[in-house]
Amino acid sequence: MKKLHVLFIGVLSMSTIYAQDISDAIRFSQDEIQGSARFRALSGAFGALGGDMSAVSLNPAGSAVFSRSHASFSLSNKETENKTQYFNGINNSSESNFDINQGGATFVFASNTNSPWRKFTIAIAYERTNDYDSNWRASGVNTDDDPSFSNSIASYFYDYADGKRLDEISALPNESQSSAYQNIGDFYGFAHQQAFLGFDSFILEPDDLGNDANTSYSANISPGNFDHDYSYLSTGYNGKVTFNMAAQYEDNLYLGLNLNSHFIDYERSTLLFEDNSNTGSIVNSIEFENNLSTTGSGFSFQLGGILKLSNEFRVGVTYDSPTWYTIEEESTQYLSTVRDEGSGPEVQVINPNVINIHPQYKLQTPSKLTGSLAYVFGKQGLISFDYSRKDYSQTKFRPTSDYTDLNNNISNTLTDASTYRLGGEYKHKQFSFRGGYRFEESPYADGVTIGDLTGYSLGIGYNFGNTKLDITYDQSERSSVNSFYNLRFDRPASAEIDRTNSNITLSLSFNI
Repeated sequence: MKKLHVLFIGVLSMSTIYAQDISDAIRFSQDEIQGSARFRALSGAFGALGGDMSAVSLNPAGSAVFSRSHASFSLSNKETENKTQYFNGINNSSESNFDINQGGATFVFASNTNSPWRKFTIAIAYERTNDYDSNWRASGVNTDDDPSFSNSIASYFYDYADGKRLDEISALPNESQSSAYQNIGDFYGFAHQQAFLGFDSFILEPDDLGNDANTSYSANISPGNFDHDYSYLSTGYNGKVTFNMAAQYEDNLYLGLNLNSHFIDYERSTLLFEDNSNTGSIVNSIEFENNLSTTGSGFSFQLGGILKLSNEFRVGVTYDSPTWYTIEEESTQYLSTVRDEGSGPEVQVINPNVINIHPQYKLQTPSKLTGSLAYVFGKQGLISFDYSRKDYSQTKFRPTSDYTDLNNNISNTLTDASTYRLGGEYKHKQFSFRGGYRFEESPYADGVTIGDLTGYSLGIGYNFGNTKLDITYDQSERSSVNSFYNLRFDRPASAEIDRTNSNITLSLSFNI
């Protein structure tokens, strides 16, 4: 007989296993090329140049390069294409999004004294640093010949239930399904809640059903082939608002500081259909839906400098501090199964209609160091190169006592990654012709979970005098292997995705 006091004891020994995983660490630690059309046309290779509002967000010394107060804003249309392969299934999907991705102004104050500090600038800028709008579908027959059921979603629930007492993952007498789901989550945490879903849906079978202390389980699903249909939909973005201060010392040195306020708005919905006709299976069909809403805010700072070694040759350096995020998440789940124990199919639906409010957590992303070189051919053009390095293995979830295993996994799975950006510009009368290339190494030590990124850009600008109009097309490609559920990293249920991002950006800039 289940004892009510067991739940109250559970409060004192609440599981510290939450819903976060390495993919969250990567998602909020990576930046995409955003910003003005000129910045994107040079693939972001602006660390030693300055003189552009997006360059200010890259190297804070860049605002001191302006000779007059300046403002700009940009519109961008992004199209994402995903080509997905899952065993014998191939799918294609696309997503298009149009939005304002950059805006800001720099105010220049020239010195009227004989001080070597020639001018001071302050600036405020908004940048969209990452875009999460994406959708893809993976479908096919998982024919992995593992003698267990590890290629079934049943393994997800089994791994969460294994070792947990039956009375901690099941409803009390006369307790409704929704109340049990919520109470188990409140008292024991996310892991027990997933185990409850597996037990109450008949996916899992306790070895001793009448024993509250039972901790071992089996699956009502037999090994074999599984027909999977998985859909993924995400929306949202990362952004930052930058307050900038910079100064020019004599004729050749520019120094700057950025104070950045970051924000996260991210939503994701996944849906898995699994069917099997394996001999001995009692459960033959599963539908599992998960919805996640993430909001967060953070802070970081940047220090940067640009030095003119000659009228033509410039060098720059920028230090980006870690970003310290505070993140909140809410989630909902739905699970249904169809089972047949010999008397015909029966449907079991678990639809708690409960919003899980997960414990607030903190995320510290890695710092970054960037070195830059540029050569300016008078008024005819320029060529620029940036090199950045970021150690993703230093990403940390906090409080560390709650995320020891996950942080250790991050240290062992992620690695330091380099980014190379090359850009050039040629001017002819009022026209400017631009191009760029970038290469970003994988943040994963295996180089496969998320692969390397390559990108190209082309742009053109026209100078009206006090106003400039720029347009750029850029494209990047990256492949990844996406696991349906990240409980284990050796699961065969993963899809190979080739993603292509294409952008058209239009910017208007003017002196003020």
